[in-house]
Amino acid sequence: MILHVALFQWKPSVTEQDVEALVEALESMAAGIPQIRGYRCGANLRLRPSPADFAVVAAVDDEAGLSAYLDDPAHARVYAEHLTAMVAERQASQLTVPEGIAL
Repeated sequence: MILHVALFQWKPSVTEQDVEALVEALESMAAGIPQIRGYRCGANLRLRPSPADFAVVAAVDDEAGLSAYLDDPAHARVYAEHLTAMVAERQASQLTVPEGIAL
């Protein structure tokens, strides 16, 4: 299984309402993409120092599943309708994890 992790820093203009709308859009998107095995997103809790404001974690079976998720029109729509206006910086990484990791 592959875990895809994306971290975002927001532009100063981003509001709490923007973030709430993004979470709703991302969760709806994830529910409609069958290749996603687990999905979580949300604001950084700030329990340790980090420049990230928001994180997304998605679990997929393999590289084909990751491509299907990232290339899905619903993903592009969330980017166009929310993230493009919100993101100052983005980082992403993928790693292999054992089956059965709960998200």
